[in-house]
Amino acid sequence: MSSAGQFAGQFMDGNGGLHCSTMVPSPLDSVHSALDPSPEDLRWYAVRTRSRHEKIATQQLHTRGIETYLPVVIQTHRWSDRKKQVEVPLFSGYTFVRVAYASNEQRIQVLQTHGVAGFVGVQRTGVPIPDHQIEDIRTLLGNKVSVEAHSFLKIGQRVRVRGGALDGVEGILVSHDAGRKLVISLESIERSLSIRVEGYDVEPV
Repeated sequence: MSSAGQFAGQFMDGNGGLHCSTMVPSPLDSVHSALDPSPEDLRWYAVRTRSRHEKIATQQLHTRGIETYLPVVIQTHRWSDRKKQVEVPLFSGYTFVRVAYASNEQRIQVLQTHGVAGFVGVQRTGVPIPDHQIEDIRTLLGNKVSVEAHSFLKIGQRVRVRGGALDGVEGILVSHDAGRKLVISLESIERSLSIRVEGYDVEPV
């Protein structure tokens, strides 16, 4: 059984992310109904977790009424006598929350969650992540595009994929011996992933 099956109410959303089912009642539901911020105030933030606590922290955040996203991938682990497919976080040591950071209630709830080490940012002050970066990761994993870790990039020609399943995905175009790659970076956690874009049309952003 994969790690996702260890928590009641968790499911793979089809976009390569570990989510917690909204059908699972939270004991804090009545409290959150009065404290819910307006949709305009909600932004995505990266949260640093304790070692090997990404899934536990994601589940615990959900029980507090916090919207979460933990992108996961399947890796094949090999031993001398067997091999097994294992579900692992795409970005080790991080999960993502969508909160109104200015809300003391939500910010404190995140920081007091078991497995959470703090928000990612300057002096642990959370830095919002553009919605499109989270959606791009969901698009890639949801379409089962093969991704791999890449050295973090901040500069280069930024392009957008046009057409096909990856329409609208943005990243930095780089050259590689085997062809063109698109590197998608999350500046807040200084992590990047790359995909092959041979056969796709791209345009400058």
